[in-house]
Amino acid sequence: MKMANSLRGEVLNLYKNLLYLGRDYPKGADYFNKRLKNVFLKNKDVKDPEKIRELIARGEFVMKELEALYFLRKYRAMKQRYYSDTKDTN
Repeated sequence: MKMANSLRGEVLNLYKNLLYLGRDYPKGADYFNKRLKNVFLKNKDVKDPEKIRELIARGEFVMKELEALYFLRKYRAMKQRYYSDTKDTN
């Protein structure tokens, strides 16, 4: 039972982190939040600890992908802002 509780905490933490990251999702936070909720609800009855760990790992992968997406978007915006003049000088 203790293991299930620790996994539950991990799942809740993952959900909160993904909700936070979803605020800046390109298609909008509402779109992201609905999809996120559906995915978590679809898997709410999973009891096997190995399967739960697998799903947590997939969620962590999605988090890393979102962070990379946002980082790249910020990088491109900064690059455009600061280097747009250099194209004209070539």
